[in-house]
Amino acid sequence: MREAPIGVFDSGVGGLSVLAEIQRLLPNETLLYVADCGNIPYGEKTPEFIQQRCSVMAGFFQSQGAKALVLACNTATVAGVADLRRDYPQWPIVGMEPAVKPAAAATRSGVVGVLATTGTLQSAKFAALLDRFATDVQVITQPCPGLVELIENGDLHSPALRQLLESYVRPLLGAGADTIILGCTHYPFLKPLLRQMIPDDISLIDTGAAVARQLQRLLAERDLLADGPARATEFWTSADKEHFANILPILWNTAGVVRSFEG
Repeated sequence: MREAPIGVFDSGVGGLSVLAEIQRLLPNETLLYVADCGNIPYGEKTPEFIQQRCSVMAGFFQSQGAKALVLACNTATVAGVADLRRDYPQWPIVGMEPAVKPAAAATRSGVVGVLATTGTLQSAKFAALLDRFATDVQVITQPCPGLVELIENGDLHSPALRQLLESYVRPLLGAGADTIILGCTHYPFLKPLLRQMIPDDISLIDTGAAVARQLQRLLAERDLLADGPARATEFWTSADKEHFANILPILWNTAGVVRSFEG
């Protein structure tokens, strides 16, 4: 069971940023990744639809013999993680949430900016995070329509992307934010571009590394950490597998075999 794989999924390619953190921390683990690109963005879907997709993903990873599940998507976590933990009580399941707590602890100016999807910012879970951890800081939220779609096409550098990103970052800087939360798994891919736009003393915080650490803790508690060596990472997508294969080297830094996900 220790050598069984770990299943990771997102509505698109953004979860590859989380997958990279898991691979970095747990190099002996074999990873499976499903990009539900045929249904992106989840943020525009109903909670019931997202719950159904989460259930489909869980069933698929069970059929693949996965020993753990990671929801590498804030929107999927908000809608579906509670149901999955109820339906699979013995399965280590790790979800995502915007890094409000560490950002509130890190800020010196007392102003925290949040770049996120509209769905995440409107969710009750995000509101609860603010109520719990951000009572002593000012939080400036910035919805970022359009960013996910550009990153899904492998665009990390174009003038159009830069202009869009600058328009979202400018209000946060103007409000005095010295800490910016990257509240979507796609956004860590924009860190190099963001670093060109913001002063060096502004912190960028995402949750990929924290997810990897939580996964490590849960596996260790159950004596499920693999001894290695890991098998090659396997990829599936519910959209065009050739498109996914073409942008995989851009976002994953290596090529890989991509299969069609029929679920």
